[in-house]
Formats: sequence, structure tokens, C-alpha cells
Amino acid sequence: VQLQASGGGLVQPGGSLRVSCAASGFTLDYYGIAWFRQAPGKEREWISCISSGIDRTYYVDSVKGRFTISRDNAKNTVFLQMNSLKPEDTAVYYCAAEPNYYCSEYGAYEGDLTFWGQGTLVTVSS
Repeated sequence: VQLQASGGGLVQPGGSLRVSCAASGFTLDYYGIAWFRQAPGKEREWISCISSGIDRTYYVDSVKGRFTISRDNAKNTVFLQMNSLKPEDTAVYYCAAEPNYYCSEYGAYEGDLTFWGQGTLVTVSS
């Protein structure tokens, strides 16, 4: 059972990037998926979540309107589309999954999520 995060890279301020979280060994359909990020010198923070089954989505205020989480069950992958990127979005981005997990507007809690990807670095800089 593995989660593989990918798609990070260097992008200019105002640009876009899509990071992916691909699952192997299990089917993401019945899992809630959350994205977290950890900026240099800061604690890891929750930024987005998609609930199991009903696909309800939630975002932290700092990315609302700029980031979109979605899932492609055929590809067994969850995506985070990031638009209008800012230098403060620079971080290592992690995905995490838990079966039958329902997110809320209060976010997702690290301790509730069993499966984690290894992280992918996103750098926003000119």
C-alpha cells in the first residue's frame, strides 16, 4: 500500500502547477484524501481535503479560490491544481489517505490519516 506524490517543481509567481497523489495497492474511491504542506522552518499544515464517497471538498482560507482538489478514480489518483501561486506557497506538499474519512471545514487531522506519500517540493520564485 503506497501513495506517491509527484508533480512539484519551480514555478514563477502567478503561475500554475498540478501535483498528483497516486495510490497503489488499494483503491482510492473509498478513501478521504488530504493535502498538507510544510514550508521551510514551519510546521506542517493542512490545506485541502476531499471526503470519501461524496467527494465534498474543503480548503484552508489561504488557498481558497486558487487551489482545487479532485480525484480521478480511473487513474486511482487525486490531484491538487494550484493557480495564482505565490512565493508563500513554497513548501513540500504531502498527500495522505484514510478509508471512509470525511473531511470538514475545520480541516483534516494528521493523526487520523494512516497512509502518507513522500512529499513533492513546490518552489514559487522568480
